[in-house]
Amino acid sequence: MDHRRPWWRTAVVYEVYLRSFADGNGDGLGDVPGLRSRLPYLADLGVDALWVTPWYPSPMADGGYDVADHRDVDPRFGTLADVDALVADAHALGVRVVVDLVANHTSAEHPWFRAALAAGPGAPERSRYFFRDGRAGGSAPPNDWISAFGGPAWTRVTGPGGPEQWYLHLFAPEQPDLDWTSPEVADDFDATVRFWLDRGVDGIRVDAAPAMAKVPGLPDAGHPPGASFASSEWVGNPHWDVDEVHEVFRRWRRIGDAYDGDRLFVSEAVVNGPERLARYVRPDELHTTFNFDYLKAPWDAGALRTVVDGTLAALAPVGAPATWVLSSHDETRHVTRFGRERSGAAVMGFDDAPPADLARGLRRARAAALLTLALPGGAYLYQGEELGLPEVEDLPAEALQDPTWERSGHTARGRDGCRVPLPWSGDAPPFGFAPDGVTPWLPQPASWASLTAEAQRADPASTLSLYRAALRLRRELPVEEPLTWLDLGADVLAFDRGPALRCVVNLSARPVPLAGLGRVLLGSGTPGEALAPDTAVWLAPA
Repeated sequence: MDHRRPWWRTAVVYEVYLRSFADGNGDGLGDVPGLRSRLPYLADLGVDALWVTPWYPSPMADGGYDVADHRDVDPRFGTLADVDALVADAHALGVRVVVDLVANHTSAEHPWFRAALAAGPGAPERSRYFFRDGRAGGSAPPNDWISAFGGPAWTRVTGPGGPEQWYLHLFAPEQPDLDWTSPEVADDFDATVRFWLDRGVDGIRVDAAPAMAKVPGLPDAGHPPGASFASSEWVGNPHWDVDEVHEVFRRWRRIGDAYDGDRLFVSEAVVNGPERLARYVRPDELHTTFNFDYLKAPWDAGALRTVVDGTLAALAPVGAPATWVLSSHDETRHVTRFGRERSGAAVMGFDDAPPADLARGLRRARAAALLTLALPGGAYLYQGEELGLPEVEDLPAEALQDPTWERSGHTARGRDGCRVPLPWSGDAPPFGFAPDGVTPWLPQPASWASLTAEAQRADPASTLSLYRAALRLRRELPVEEPLTWLDLGADVLAFDRGPALRCVVNLSARPVPLAGLGRVLLGSGTPGEALAPDTAVWLAPA
């Protein structure tokens, strides 16, 4: 057995939102062959692994997170042979591959759910899901639970004789929740985990991990009318972060530990605070978990330090490394977020803030990249952040595809603005994402011509060059695990990672003198004798 430190403790993982990464067959939709063709770019960028969003057969009611078959590939994205070739090519380049597992729910087109609808009330086929009789003689939902996409979490089924039972969906109606107390559900997902690990993938990302257990009896949650899905604030909620969910992760961990190569399990778990989050990465459960408190923190030194300290303190007792993330396919891109006066994260397009100052946002985003990559543990990058891409906030209404748009009655635009296909090359759409003349599934702004990977590659001052340099240094420097804070003022974050690296981030409105702090290794701006506001620097301590 290999006793070296597992790779995932310090890994930089790049999220590939597959539909928007690269189109290999000219249909306007990103796919596995397109991703495979861009692997040299990712290896050159310097990331350790890829996390690829779902490529499973799906009606695409929620961008592939409504899965009809967890052990196959949607023809729009490729084939299992394409996936095998992707994994082999990535490994040859020294890059690992993490797949996305959607286990809280299936698609409404999954054979199980179709059988459940056909079988009728009381049939064993319905025991894999949550079918319940309604209140008020059947006309009202069974309880007050709400959907993450707006509205109630229940939809009523209409059978041959008219309206009958209701089924639970914590997300879209096309995503019915599975009942994880069903042995058949648990056994089938054991087989799914083994299926992908047997194909050589290096890890599994667990989607919506806290949703996978419900309090028996499905009691009311006490949601007031019109309540929004605020899982980071909930305590004792009967449909989120229920203790029994951890038995599922212990079961999967036992499966993963039987494979060689330090296979990774990482959770998406938006819960109430770092202490609750740490429960998902106890020594016999998952290995790492996304840090949403860090993602949602505003551009404020005190707030960021509180999150960093709280994260490290909560994870220390369980021995798990932190992971740091600034953007994802579910969140407003941080160039735009940091460009606003109110710079905390906006979830799924629910943001009524004024327009962003994108120049300010880019300065802060570049500084945040150096902060993130200097912190102890691992990091997740979202595709396009290395290009400094902003959120696309002016997509035409007819182009929007996120279910949030419809479920909110056209009051919340949803997540499409962070999912616009990447600009690779050229001076006009589709910017190398697809062959010339092909229209991408979401329109790209013409202003992205200066942000393509091709345009930035030769520019030493570009955001892409900054990321490449930072990732190279991160691998080369003998950085130690602990973090030691330095006091350079209330609005400055400064810390050492042993004798090899000092990071200074200026979140104040004044220049910060650099005299005596060390030799400059890399800056997000142009560091001279002082560090300008909204910039950061890596130093070799004096």
